[in-house]
Amino acid sequence: MFKKDFPYFQNSKTIYLDNGATTQKPKVVIDSQIEYYEQYCSNTHRSNFGHANKATQEFEKTRVTLKEFINASKNEEIIFTKGVTESINFISSSFAKDFKTVIISSLEHHSNIVPWHMQGRSLGNGLEVVKCNDNLDFDLEHFEELLKANPNAFVSVTHISNAFGKIHDIETITKLAHSYGAVVLIDGAQSLAHLKVDMQKYDCDFFAISGHKTFAPTGVGAIYIKEKYLKDIKPYQTGGATIHEVDFNSSTLLDSPYKFEAGTQNIAGVIGFGKALEYLTHIKYENIESIENHVYKYLDEELAKIPNIIFYNDISNSIGSRSFNFEGIVHDDIGILVDKMNIALRVGHHCAQPIMKKLGIKGTIRVSTAFYNDYVDVDKLIEALKKALRMLKD
Repeated sequence: MFKKDFPYFQNSKTIYLDNGATTQKPKVVIDSQIEYYEQYCSNTHRSNFGHANKATQEFEKTRVTLKEFINASKNEEIIFTKGVTESINFISSSFAKDFKTVIISSLEHHSNIVPWHMQGRSLGNGLEVVKCNDNLDFDLEHFEELLKANPNAFVSVTHISNAFGKIHDIETITKLAHSYGAVVLIDGAQSLAHLKVDMQKYDCDFFAISGHKTFAPTGVGAIYIKEKYLKDIKPYQTGGATIHEVDFNSSTLLDSPYKFEAGTQNIAGVIGFGKALEYLTHIKYENIESIENHVYKYLDEELAKIPNIIFYNDISNSIGSRSFNFEGIVHDDIGILVDKMNIALRVGHHCAQPIMKKLGIKGTIRVSTAFYNDYVDVDKLIEALKKALRMLKD
């Protein structure tokens, strides 16, 4: 239904099922990049000639669009970054480094694990990990135990697992964390592609956002920072466009958001991000969620019919990614063979090695869907998987 809006699908025969890694871009997003570079390519927040003003206006328009899209309170709470990885590193190094304890979940991407190791933290030594049950659900009882033992901690938790599609109950997690004086960051890398998010409803203190996983260009994202923290957080980087006044003795910074956006930004990417958000608003999340839930359920049902398949969780409280293996089959071999049949999916640990180790596996076959995927895509995937399995068993 929506593939007509995406040039990739007009130019490729590939069944694209690697949306957890990056999503395809609608033509309106691509066109906005071309328009910027061909018609008004200029730097932002510096010069005041016509094209420079237009570039700044379009750039700042995206900030307003994103603010409204996630229901933030003020434009100043939206800081543009390269993506979720930079957003988490920004907050971890400029704000959370001073917290005695950081609490994360068992399903984190390496981007929400390694930054804490770089601070010298390890399990039980400044870093705590919330257990998950056999269905990979977040253990709220263990979480509360950790909060009781480590009041005023910094909690950093993924919203949707990129590896398994599990959705964490962000509202409950944040409310519980706040009751123990904790500050909360949510890794929303997978969120906006699948769900309508709401900062007032979630009440988290930080929310990291990916552009390229949300049908926008690569190299762009954002971090939502609740207004109460904006004055206390030191910039991750400084330099051009962050400064109010400088002499050789001292510097004074601009207010948020500009003090956090040093140097020339990914202007075309930010403008494209705005167009992606406008596109999603136009097609409406009610449609996105309805389509995805139906296709995701159909995917699960059809996969379950294949003999000797191994799942690691059911699809309750899940969306987007479905991970599995086959008994006696190396997941890498499946990936190689289905690629030859024009099926794009991902095999490996999906930057989530700790949970893979807990499960006693090296990785999985991961199918990750978006709203432009349909039943035909699933049917072709199933056909390719069955053919690959026959080839590997012969």
